Amino acid sequence: MAKKIDGVIEAVRYKNGQILMVRAYERRGATFSDRVLLDRKTLLDRVKKGMQFVIGSREELLASTFKTGRTVRLVTQDDRELLATSGGATRDELEEAPAF
Repeated sequence: MAKKIDGVIEAVRYKNGQILMVRAYERRGATFSDRVLLDRKTLLDRVKKGMQFVIGSREELLASTFKTGRTVRLVTQDDRELLATSGGATRDELEEAPAF
């Protein structure tokens, strides 16, 4: 059985190759929250705790139903912690997530 999704990242904002903040929905029991803004440190802490975030978008008029894509992973490179959707990332990079 697949692990439950704890959050869906809808859009991302970068500055100098590093995530500044993401716009996301977080799981609240059986449903999801309204849009929330998470800074990089908060997202990094949650991913470190084992929470699973994916890239996706909300299905219009279908409440907590999402089109989901890649999973956000913690990648360590040169003693730096990066948030990425691919293992070979050299900077924070959430592919498929549009910028806002």
